[in-house]
Amino acid sequence: MIQTTLCYIEKEHKYLMLHRTKKENDMNKDKWIGIGGKLEEGESVLECVLREAYEETGLKLINPTYRGVIYFRNSYYYDEDMHLFTCSTFTGEIKECDEGNLEWIDIDDLYDLTLWEGDKIFLDALRRNDPFFYLTLNYDKDTLLSHEMKYGDA
Repeated sequence: MIQTTLCYIEKEHKYLMLHRTKKENDMNKDKWIGIGGKLEEGESVLECVLREAYEETGLKLINPTYRGVIYFRNSYYYDEDMHLFTCSTFTGEIKECDEGNLEWIDIDDLYDLTLWEGDKIFLDALRRNDPFFYLTLNYDKDTLLSHEMKYGDA
């Protein structure tokens, strides 16, 4: 199992989304996702989300908000515990990303994109401004089989 972070960077009712098009053998190939990646040894989830956001976008996040933990369980791909953040304060200029194309997408238009089915569940929670949550998503390859949401403290 791997530990990852994911951040939805927000500006003017838009999220900065990454269209994963540049890596071969990518489980996220052709999907739209937020910004993030794998924790490095000895790194906290906050350190990871700050590093990944800067590496992928060129933006320095200021006080990202820890929103939840998503447990991805997949019979085909690896299992993943993902730490979810949002952030609306940042500095810097967007740079080209070597994993795909970055684009500001209106939050109301996100569901028109090719997303993981489970992403829609936690994106809804973000839109409702739900309290800190734990979400388990059970997949068979690209098919969402079940999910369970619980609320609690970080």
